[in-house]
Amino acid sequence: MNPTDPLAQLHPLRDPAAIGWWPPAPGWWLLSGLAVIALVALCWLRLRHHRRNAYRRQGLAELEGIRSRWQTDGDHLKCLTAANALLKAVALIAYPRREIAGISGRDWQVFLDETMAGAGQFELRLLQAQYFREIDGEGLDEHLAKCTHWIKRHKVSP
Repeated sequence: MNPTDPLAQLHPLRDPAAIGWWPPAPGWWLLSGLAVIALVALCWLRLRHHRRNAYRRQGLAELEGIRSRWQTDGDHLKCLTAANALLKAVALIAYPRREIAGISGRDWQVFLDETMAGAGQFELRLLQAQYFREIDGEGLDEHLAKCTHWIKRHKVSP
């Protein structure tokens, strides 16, 4: 008998073939599918939010026009009347017509104050400016700032 080592007669070990990156495992397909669905849903929600707030952007642009006309001609009464009409128009878009169309005076002030997210209260005298023949410009800049804040941040029921 030949005293040779039986392990020496074995062939050398072979390395397995490298694992390729394609095709991915089913878990990666599932994860990428969920990521695409989440991205589409996020884009859809963002677009819906953008469209729902178009009236706010339009109202802010109109308010800026009212402010610039006031700074040009200095007519306080015309500025307040236009700003208050704009507030009413924005409220009619954002809230049910049956709740908004008929309110005025103190009820209108309470409504604006309750739906405004923080930042003070409106003055009744400035909200009712269209009923006066003349009005001074005291507090007009602050009133227009509150109008801007209300248009940007008013709370809308779902």
